[in-house]
This record gives sequence, C-alpha cells and structure tokens, in this order.
Amino acid sequence: MRTSAQSRTRTREVAIAARARRRSRRSRTVQGELFARTWGGPRKGSGRKPRGPRRRVSHRPREGFPAGCPVHVTLRLAEGLPSLRQRATYRALLAALGGGCERFGMRLVHWSALGNHLHLMVEACGQSALSRGMQGLGVRLARALNRSWGRSGRVFADRYHAHVLRSPTEVRRVLNYVLQNARHHKIDIVGADPFSSAAWFDGWLGGERGTAAAPERPAWLRVARTWLLAHGWRRLGLLDIDAWPSAP
Repeated sequence: MRTSAQSRTRTREVAIAARARRRSRRSRTVQGELFARTWGGPRKGSGRKPRGPRRRVSHRPREGFPAGCPVHVTLRLAEGLPSLRQRATYRALLAALGGGCERFGMRLVHWSALGNHLHLMVEACGQSALSRGMQGLGVRLARALNRSWGRSGRVFADRYHAHVLRSPTEVRRVLNYVLQNARHHKIDIVGADPFSSAAWFDGWLGGERGTAAAPERPAWLRVARTWLLAHGWRRLGLLDIDAWPSAP
C-alpha cells in the first residue's frame, strides 16, 4: 500500500508531465506560425512565373544540309505591324529583296508576301551560307519596312524558320504552297498572286497565264541552279495555277 509521500511524488510527476505536454503543444503552434509557408498555393500571383511569350521557332542549333537542297524559309512579323500586302509596303519590300537576293552564298528564287509573314524559297551552299544570307536579308527588310512605316524597333517576331527540301515531291508541294499561299489564307485572287513571284514562274500549266502580267523576269529574282528546284520537281508535272495549295 502506497504511503502519503509516494502519493505526493506520483501526483507531482503527473503534474510535471501534463505541463510538459502543454508546453510542447504551445511550442509546435508558435513554431508553425514562425515558419509558415509564404509561397505557392492557389493565391493570386503565387507559383512559378511564366517566362514570357512562347517562342515560335526553336533556338536549337540548326542541322546542316547539302548544297543541292533548296530551303523553304518563313519570316513572321511582330504583333501590331501593318500588312505586307499594301502598295507602299510592297515597294519597300521589293527593294529590300532585290538588295539581298544573292549574298554570302545564298540565292533567292521564289517568294510570297502575306499580311504578317513572308515565304521565301532559297538556295544556299550550306547552313553557314543560309545563316549569313538570311541575317543580311533580315536586316535589309527590317530597315526598309521601318522606313516605309515611319517607325523604329523590332520588325520580326522571332528568327526565321527553315525547312530543308530533299525530294522532288517535297519541292513541288512547297512550290505550290508558297506561290499560291494567298489562296491558302482564303485571299481572293485571280491568276498569279501580285504580291509574290508567281507572275515570273515558268512552271504553270499553260505557261502564258503566269507570265502575261510580267513577261520579263526582274534581274533581282535569281534563276534556280539546284537540280531539285530547277528540274527535279518538273518530272512530277507542272503546277495548276487554279489548284488549291496543300500544306507543306
């Protein structure tokens, strides 16, 4: 049977244990308030911040290609700029294309201008020649267009997109797509698109329909020299100027 001294000792131990548990709970509460999370969660402005507008063209190193392969190049304007299919803008565009049509081993063969982008078909001695040629042409285009619009600043949304063409079938399909791109964008035109090199293209069925508006090829528009762009695609048949272009 416990003595009174033992009972008092046991009571004190129980009281001490209870106080210790209470202190422990208070300590956890205070610690949680001191080190509460202040990031993440569903609150406005929380979480990972976006990196800005999504890039249209990959910035990975471009793959090389042989000199015998033509290239389909696309240049897209920055947001909010005037249309390229305006007469004053078109004249500035032609002057810039003429000045940079054959430089650094790159040669411009065909092109078409849409409201906010430009399609080019070029030949180049290799990836280095294409990069240097497009860099120079891009600078010329940006300066000419800014002068025409009476502004300064960035003209193109991103660097150019390049699609290397490696077969006659691919070249024929892209030729039709580039020269008839206005129809692809549901722009109502009759015959050759006046905002392109289609009027000087000699690969239309019937021939005379594509060249009647411009019988002489301008000196700044280069003749194709690669076998694929000059001859190879023709083995699959000439292009119909009234045919709907398919995506490349």
